[in-house]
Amino acid sequence: MSSIRTRARRIATAASVIAAGGAVALLAPTAAQAYSPGGGTLVPGGQTCTAQQWAGYQARGEGTATRSGARFTVYRNGVVIYQTPTGTTSGFAAEFRSSYGTFPGAGYYQVCAKNPNSTNTSVTLLLTTDSEVH
Repeated sequence: MSSIRTRARRIATAASVIAAGGAVALLAPTAAQAYSPGGGTLVPGGQTCTAQQWAGYQARGEGTATRSGARFTVYRNGVVIYQTPTGTTSGFAAEFRSSYGTFPGAGYYQVCAKNPNSTNTSVTLLLTTDSEVH
């Protein structure tokens, strides 16, 4: 009878360990997103942005816009580091690389598009950082 209790205790202990391990796995952080896309249809005055993404040594932002275009901005830690000229454009790309001497430093980068026009425009945005920049 005691061997049955011991066996039942071992099974219960194993089940508890497995359940606890599963809970820890659910709480563990996941790998960072490889790139951050964004976009959509912007109404007049509307703005959309990619998610912020960490860059340690390089970053690239790019975007396109239909119709009358959009104004694109790249931010590092919430501060503008690049903006397309006044007015609008149908596309842009900006690279910041330590190997070129153009990387302003490690931080959180983000790409945004704003529609200053009186008609809707559709935009696509892409932010890649570090090893994802080719």
